[in-house]
Amino acid sequence: MGDADFIQAALAQARQAAAVGEVPVGAVVVRRGEVIASGRNGPIDGCDPTAHAEIVALRAAAQVLGNYRLDDCELFVTLEPCAMCSGALLQARFKRVVFGAPDPKTGAAGSVINLFAQAPLNHQTELQGGVMAAECGALLRDFFRLRRTEQRQVSQMNHPLRDDALRTPDNVFDGLPDYPWTPNYLSDLPSLAGLRLHYLDEGGLGGDDKLTYLCLHGNPAWSYLYRKMIPFFLQAGHRVVAPDLIGFGKSDKPKKDSFHTFRAHRQILLEFVERLDLRHIVLVVQDWGGLLGLTLPMAAAERYQGLLVMNTTLACGDVPLPAGFLAWRAMCANNPEFDVARLFARGNPHLSAEECAAYSAPFPDKGHRAATRVFPAMVPEFPDSDGAAISREAREFWRLRWSGQTLMVVGAQDPVLGEPVMRALQKDIRDCGEPVILPQAGHFVQEHGAAIAVAAVRFFR
Repeated sequence: MGDADFIQAALAQARQAAAVGEVPVGAVVVRRGEVIASGRNGPIDGCDPTAHAEIVALRAAAQVLGNYRLDDCELFVTLEPCAMCSGALLQARFKRVVFGAPDPKTGAAGSVINLFAQAPLNHQTELQGGVMAAECGALLRDFFRLRRTEQRQVSQMNHPLRDDALRTPDNVFDGLPDYPWTPNYLSDLPSLAGLRLHYLDEGGLGGDDKLTYLCLHGNPAWSYLYRKMIPFFLQAGHRVVAPDLIGFGKSDKPKKDSFHTFRAHRQILLEFVERLDLRHIVLVVQDWGGLLGLTLPMAAAERYQGLLVMNTTLACGDVPLPAGFLAWRAMCANNPEFDVARLFARGNPHLSAEECAAYSAPFPDKGHRAATRVFPAMVPEFPDSDGAAISREAREFWRLRWSGQTLMVVGAQDPVLGEPVMRALQKDIRDCGEPVILPQAGHFVQEHGAAIAVAAVRFFR
């Protein structure tokens, strides 16, 4: 293999960096003609200013060889090293460094300064630049061109994009079937800390005789899930509010898995309800919409007067999680980048290919998928799990203090949160009547939502 082959390997690492929102720089360490370590840019993901591709790669190589001296190794990197990386490469005693594109702003291998040409240093490293410079430079230019386009769009909407988050381009959502509603955005809730949250708000402000249907989705869905129900609520003269949880839909997507906690998402929803001053709420929940949403009314019971609950649960940490959910969680752990469109197609054979693709639209690459990876493991399993204590408080609220109406609808084909789980939940909701069982519906009950919405409009009069 020649220099160009090893730069190609470094380019593969750079593309992985771009896929998760990092500046696309990649590196590989070669010893005796074989790649022994690789690295990609990761300062944002790791909150580490030293996590440049070269540093990541040389650290990995030192571990492989069990030696901090790498004097028989060569490093291939897609971008000219900066002063930090050049110094580290010299300290590691690399035999040779080869880079692709020059860096006219911070390059320390000839563009701004050439640390490798300092004769007084006690080690000299052979240097070669410009290998596949056009390809390496094009990857960087394309990345920053896209970033500038996103920033212009964000600036126009007065919701700056945080450096540690991604935002699905708006044009991805153009022309989705049966989703004609105007987007609304918030970014100034305290718990958002500048993240942009998208929500639908149709039907105008509520009045004394007007209900507000607050529709909360789960994982990996978004507000698109309610497109078959919203028209019926609006036709009945009511208001509909449907937010996209952070990490989903048109809302911003933090790059770091650690952002996503039960407590954080619940607090965002509490502040959201307060900010919009929602009243006469019919809480419409399913999946994570219920895990989170069922903990909301006890914080402001006077705002809520109805509950439409579909295939969900309260995870209190004091009873075992359903076997179907554990199987789902294991599948997600083994397949973190599972095909969202295929998931919806498999459970809803009546959907068109375009509808299934709409569920994938928010997640153009794995960098946008921190939430879908983390949410299965976030379900409280033990008494001290995040969210378990507040869920136990909520269970007591629904058992003893809930005074509103409840309509329960169950998709019988759901292997995760189906009828047995919902029957158990029914016992925990005061005055919850006999569930409506939909034999043909699976986990995503809302895909049979027209009949449910009609029934709900009658029920919650």
